[in-house]
Amino acid sequence: MPHPYVLLSAAVSLDGFLDDTGPERLLLSGAADFDRVDEVRASSDAILVGAGTLRSDNPRLLVNSAERRAARIASGRPEYPLKVTVSGSGDLDPTAQFWHTGGEKVVYTTDEGAAKASGLLHGLGVEVVSTGPDLDWRVLLEHLHGVRGVRRLMVEGGGRVHTQLMREGLADELQLAVAPLFVGEVDAPRLFGPGAYPPGRMRLVETRPVGDVVLIRYVPTAPGVGGRASAADRHWLGLACELAELCPPSETAFSVGAVVVAADGTELARGHSREGDDSVVHAEEAALAKIDPADPRLGSATVYSSLEPCARRASRPAPCARLILDAGVRRVVTAWREPDTFVAGADGNALLAAEGADVVVLPEYEQRATAPNRHLLG
Repeated sequence: MPHPYVLLSAAVSLDGFLDDTGPERLLLSGAADFDRVDEVRASSDAILVGAGTLRSDNPRLLVNSAERRAARIASGRPEYPLKVTVSGSGDLDPTAQFWHTGGEKVVYTTDEGAAKASGLLHGLGVEVVSTGPDLDWRVLLEHLHGVRGVRRLMVEGGGRVHTQLMREGLADELQLAVAPLFVGEVDAPRLFGPGAYPPGRMRLVETRPVGDVVLIRYVPTAPGVGGRASAADRHWLGLACELAELCPPSETAFSVGAVVVAADGTELARGHSREGDDSVVHAEEAALAKIDPADPRLGSATVYSSLEPCARRASRPAPCARLILDAGVRRVVTAWREPDTFVAGADGNALLAAEGADVVVLPEYEQRATAPNRHLLG
């Protein structure tokens, strides 16, 4: 199911702390960065914090600029983004500022926590949603997208929430404001805790000074594992759709883009249909041809293709699904199932799955994948 774009936002000290252990909140950002955060809030459909942050900081989570609120209303959106909190226990203080300021609010909790939260927040107009016996971030994100219409979610903490979303590969972007000071207290809260994170290096997309802090923006690159999609899967599939736009137009073949990515997020190769001087080459075929067949990374790599890899083709003996399997790749992410336009009953995904490959279909990218093929689809 589609998810919102998940943006993790935090201010940290040079040694990676969110706060110190003093009774008052440590202000890591200055006026310029607070205004930047206000702008990011105004651009979001929802803002999320964990219950621990509600207890420790008692935040209001508002868009403070009257001009930005007016612009939201003028664009047909609510004055304030939806406010979201997460609590496994449902133990929430009904007097907190969070509930009495801004617009709509929703709590995500467990089956057990839902009864407690509903009782404590009765009469406050707060929606309480259970994600099941345990707190399930994927169910939460699917509900926000499908039921609440949230397309862009800003997550403002705390460290436990950031850690869980990053470890599960659900964060599309990390925005860090790094403050020029040290905390140095062993018991102070850190941005990220220990655990198993997606491998490899994240990709730097921006760095700039904001007052006396430095804003750093990263996006993940490591593919998901098995049949579960990660935020990085969406990035790479989006790139495959962009590559499809580069294909020379054809009346007899689809325009398709493909990218092959190692488990650590390293791009191994990319290709698109009819690339170069080969008028019949397919996207996956073009990409795989650029990789040494002996490359040990192929066995744990992911192929991203804007169209389901073909199971049969007239132009060459080996269809793309077979080329992928013969290369040793066992994970494929695609946007669009092949229609019967040229090959009846084409089902490359079934061929891949039958031989042990994990196939992930992200239908929210179908419109982008079909765009360069409109002339073939009637």
